[in-house]
Amino acid sequence: MDTNAATRAVQVSHGATYQDVLDAPPYKIAEIIDGTLYLSPIPAPRQALALTVLAGSIGVPYSIRRDGPGGWWVLNKPELHLGDDILVPDIVGWRHGQMPKLPDVAYFTQVPDWACEILSPSTRALDLGIKRAIYAREGVAHLWFVDPDARTLEVFELRDGQWLLLETLKDNDPVSLPPFEGISFSLGGLWPDTGSASDNDNGDEAG
Repeated sequence: MDTNAATRAVQVSHGATYQDVLDAPPYKIAEIIDGTLYLSPIPAPRQALALTVLAGSIGVPYSIRRDGPGGWWVLNKPELHLGDDILVPDIVGWRHGQMPKLPDVAYFTQVPDWACEILSPSTRALDLGIKRAIYAREGVAHLWFVDPDARTLEVFELRDGQWLLLETLKDNDPVSLPPFEGISFSLGGLWPDTGSASDNDNGDEAG
């Protein structure tokens, strides 16, 4: 696991403004939390694969409505302005009932119904800490955490302002959980050493 300075989220400065986000390097993901600018590296291959496969597994049946229930907008890495905080979740979704049309905007102020973070050495502390608290504060109903290193998915639901863990899945478990219980897909498709075309049950990590 690479834990050198290049892969850690960088806290840049306090008193940050949106101009700092606009001026951020194109190879960094810029977020402002409690007035502090954070620059994170773009996802490494393992995290990028998990993001791509999960977004497709959910987005095709729910957002594109191909052989699925539809009724959602599912987007990768949109910019969210929630109160004074600016977040860039890995994947989010809005029900059509909450956001009937996809707006042509630079960023979203509508709170999503679901958010998912793909954990990495660079973002783990931020995702599991203050960002999770902001999602609860804003009333995001469902929150998923995918950990490509541990090959796990944790599914949470917001109840009375607190996160309730509904399920922890691992390796090749089938995924059919709120708010997307209308479909089922293999968690194994998110991991590079298994992929959607094979079932590897030995639990070994590649490379």
